[in-house]
Amino acid sequence: MNVRSTDDRTTRARIRDAAIELIAREGVADLSARGVADQAGVSPGSVIHHFGSMDGLRRACDDFVAETIRTRKSDALSPGAAFDLAGLVRDTELSVLPAYLAAVASDDSPAVTRLVDEMIADAATYSEQGVSSGMLRPSDDPQGRAAVMVVWSLGALVLHRHLARHLDVDLTDPDVMSTDGFARYLRTVYEVLGSGLFTESFATIAQQAAAELDAPGEEPT
Repeated sequence: MNVRSTDDRTTRARIRDAAIELIAREGVADLSARGVADQAGVSPGSVIHHFGSMDGLRRACDDFVAETIRTRKSDALSPGAAFDLAGLVRDTELSVLPAYLAAVASDDSPAVTRLVDEMIADAATYSEQGVSSGMLRPSDDPQGRAAVMVVWSLGALVLHRHLARHLDVDLTDPDVMSTDGFARYLRTVYEVLGSGLFTESFATIAQQAAAELDAPGEEPT
């Protein structure tokens, strides 16, 4: 499925989208100008002409992915409780992005480091929107919460095959909403994020222990 559903994109956008689709399907290691050109219906020279290098193309792909996630997350959190989760998942512009993130997240490269940093910074921003709209609880450490949630989310994508084995849901599938395990997955996510995992009494103890670890010159009790 194409990242975009229309055919009126610029040549640059077609090349970028073709690269995203190839990375989502085949991974990063074998990405080449010729492969991208064949996917986009252009010449290999056109790929370099528009992006300067394959590194330039990767950067453009990452920028597009980060901007798309930023926009959709911000739009989703702004309306508060009335936001359309199904609409967010159905959006054809997002259909191959989970597979793209699954393919690149474990790549130990400056490009991925920059992408993850951008995602965390964006998550901190739109999480504050969620707090303002009444969807999310405030946090004593918004940046820390954003970092943990982004890394957890990326980890779920990287390990999506194991999640599929246990819950019968493939988070990288563009048609994930039509699979039998999707509703079960969402219920579990909402249970963990909405209701929490620890009891209130144990959460208090755990938070106190964490605060003691953070106190300089004091031994945990």
